[in-house]
Amino acid sequence: MKLLPTPLSSLPLRALTHLSRRLAGLVATLVAASFVIFAAVYAAPGDPAVFLAGGRDKLTPERLAQVRAQYHLDEPLVVQYGRWLWDTVHLDLGRSFKYGDQVADLISSRLATTLELVAYATVLYVILGVGAGILAAVRRSTWVDSAVVGGTTLAASVPSFVAAIALVSLFGVQLGWFPVTGSGDGLAGTLHHLTLPAVSLALGALAIISRVTRQAMADAAASDHVEAARASGVPEREIVRRHVLRNALGPIVTMCGLVMAGMLAGTVVVETAFGISGIGSLLVGAINTHDFPVAQAVLLLMVTGYVVVTTLVDLVHPLLDPRVKEAHA
Repeated sequence: MKLLPTPLSSLPLRALTHLSRRLAGLVATLVAASFVIFAAVYAAPGDPAVFLAGGRDKLTPERLAQVRAQYHLDEPLVVQYGRWLWDTVHLDLGRSFKYGDQVADLISSRLATTLELVAYATVLYVILGVGAGILAAVRRSTWVDSAVVGGTTLAASVPSFVAAIALVSLFGVQLGWFPVTGSGDGLAGTLHHLTLPAVSLALGALAIISRVTRQAMADAAASDHVEAARASGVPEREIVRRHVLRNALGPIVTMCGLVMAGMLAGTVVVETAFGISGIGSLLVGAINTHDFPVAQAVLLLMVTGYVVVTTLVDLVHPLLDPRVKEAHA
């Protein structure tokens, strides 16, 4: 007699199926994004063959044809994309048109600085954003709530480059508290140099996280079990900590992860404004000089980081929110 699997025994199979589906979606998204990036970069104004040949001065048709053949620029777009994708999968990102160095070496030398900036900004917006959201939720419909909502609305309305200019002018030039260029050396030097860039990068994210935290806690506070706990005489502090905040963690953590995933692309403006040698400034320089291999690699890295982080957030969310876990079951 064949035994039917119990719901408990089918849980690992469901989890494996969900994981496989998400990984397949991740790969498909990356392949589609890679083609869009490759096609978009080559559709940009300017001929890379002219740049590689040293400019238009004394450029002959024979020399131009030779350069096109050397760099496979005379092949169809699909063939070029297939060659580039094959090399990328094997971690061969090509050579920079401008510097002549391996693109992987250029990125690896600057990636740590960008990751430090993103990590610093993430710590700031998580601590301040979640803290402000909790304060607004606990003091809902009071002047504290109004002040938090008004302050975060103002912060969200200020573009990163405007915030960067204002911070440089006030704290860098007038007060002289922080340096306005470079990334510093050592832990203390890095934190000192990256404080203003991290603040300008985190301002908009702080507003988003505080609003999500406030709303998630308000929804959790309106649930029946919270009302029952309050009616049974449980102290308000325990209710907020053990029931309200715990049940609100799902959307808060999810939004923190999504904001962090998108922050890698946001470093372009901030790194340029503060003269930081990260991958954001590398991308700007590559676009300005038609350094296509570098631009393609940096854009693909940004998209990959976003897709991977969002996939991890999607996988972790059911572990934090039982309602989502039941929906996936």
